[in-house]
Amino acid sequence: MKKTALITGASSGIGKEFAIIHARAGGDVVLVARDTDALNELKSKLESTYSVQAIVISKDLSVLGAGYEVYDAVRKSDMKIDYLINNAGFGGVGYFHEQDWEKNNAMIQLNIVALSELTRAFLPDMIESGFGKILSVSSTASLMPGPLQAVYFATKAYVTSFSEALAEELRGTNVSVTTLLPGPTDTNFGSASGMDKTSLFANPHSPAEVAQAGYDAMLAGRLSVVAGASFAQKIFLKFLPFVPTKLLLKQVKKMQQTTE
Repeated sequence: MKKTALITGASSGIGKEFAIIHARAGGDVVLVARDTDALNELKSKLESTYSVQAIVISKDLSVLGAGYEVYDAVRKSDMKIDYLINNAGFGGVGYFHEQDWEKNNAMIQLNIVALSELTRAFLPDMIESGFGKILSVSSTASLMPGPLQAVYFATKAYVTSFSEALAEELRGTNVSVTTLLPGPTDTNFGSASGMDKTSLFANPHSPAEVAQAGYDAMLAGRLSVVAGASFAQKIFLKFLPFVPTKLLLKQVKKMQQTTE
């Protein structure tokens, strides 16, 4: 049976790749982002190439309550969401006391509040129907504190903790929650956050590769998956629990410093 996926941050990057992957598999999509023109362009491409239905919802999810507004819009369309892909998010490099608070506040609203609103809105319907899959896009950054990206790392730590807790709460309901933890990925996140000027983004992975790993893990009902991390980064992540906190903080700060 055809499944419908709602994808946030669908206008570019990993979110756009999720939409293509799902449409290629024959599924309908609800595309959510701020960029209306980019969403409509993607809608036309998916419908003409894969003969699926695509609905565009233009919404700034950094505004409080936007998640429930998306839910209301979906209900009015009479579409049933089988897969909820919480992908939207952004970051920013710099010292916390020097960064613009409005930007950090919007980051918290988008990365944490909107994701939680959308999950709370759609989850009861999934439980009632006896089927659903949720994919939350976190980051390998969620596994450690992040000097020079203090707010971003903290928001992603919330995403991972929240999603893994939900996965256990939903055991036996036939609704699964999977967390995708991408490493450096070749999207506009790097340039928008300033991370493209750090050593971490020297060799970013393709968004298509990362999205496919997350999508496959979601279908399999896996708890989490790391994607887009180099061999060295995977080794670093493996030994995180054994690294003294002060040493870890210094190392992460060094990796976040720009090369220009």
